[in-house]
Amino acid sequence: MTAADAPPIVFVHGTRFSAGQWSPQLAALREDFPVAAVDLPGHGARSDQPWSLDAATEVIAAAVKSLDRGPALVVGHSLGGYASLEFARRRPERLRGLILAGASASTRGPWAKPYRWVASLVPRVSERRLTRWNDRLLRRLYPPEVVEATIRSGYAFHILPAAWGEVLGRFDAGAMRHVEAPVLILNGERDRVFRSGEAEFARAHPSARVELIPRASHLANFDAPDAFTDAVRRFARQLPTRD
Repeated sequence: MTAADAPPIVFVHGTRFSAGQWSPQLAALREDFPVAAVDLPGHGARSDQPWSLDAATEVIAAAVKSLDRGPALVVGHSLGGYASLEFARRRPERLRGLILAGASASTRGPWAKPYRWVASLVPRVSERRLTRWNDRLLRRLYPPEVVEATIRSGYAFHILPAAWGEVLGRFDAGAMRHVEAPVLILNGERDRVFRSGEAEFARAHPSARVELIPRASHLANFDAPDAFTDAVRRFARQLPTRD
């Protein structure tokens, strides 16, 4: 693959985080690929914007356009993975490949009930306390070079009920049938909840495959940043070149 063939890569963060989630991947990949990471509506630099999947897909589309290299490989984690599935359905002409990380579980049926309950509780806890808990957790589990950009960018607890409220009840493996590009389902080996439907998601797409990051949990790109980045790099290099 030549530099001209290297696909642009757009990273889409998970619940409550921001573009800072992807700082290890951006640093490792930017020499070989055009890369960008977005702040979804209500998150990071867009914290004052209301959440909607409509707006989220437009944010992703704008990031693809800003790289000015044609259709992109979109990497979405958790909430960002479901937003990326919606982008794939609405803007197939702008998608060269899709990586779903921690986003291969159905959000329909009984599975959604505990998440609706958590979403209802979040507004009852002060953002200051939630921020303090998250800062302590991330600093206890991960080295500074992995999480400091996320911590500096802050958290979007205020938008969580709206974001989960729209995603819950909306996605299952059938969403994969709307994805025209190649798909990698990239999960942490220990992420038992969000990889629970990975086999069904993979079967619903003609060329999807599953790859697991050993000993990683839901935050696989934090748990094993090098392994996660290597998986993205390999998949990007395997994508068909543009005509």
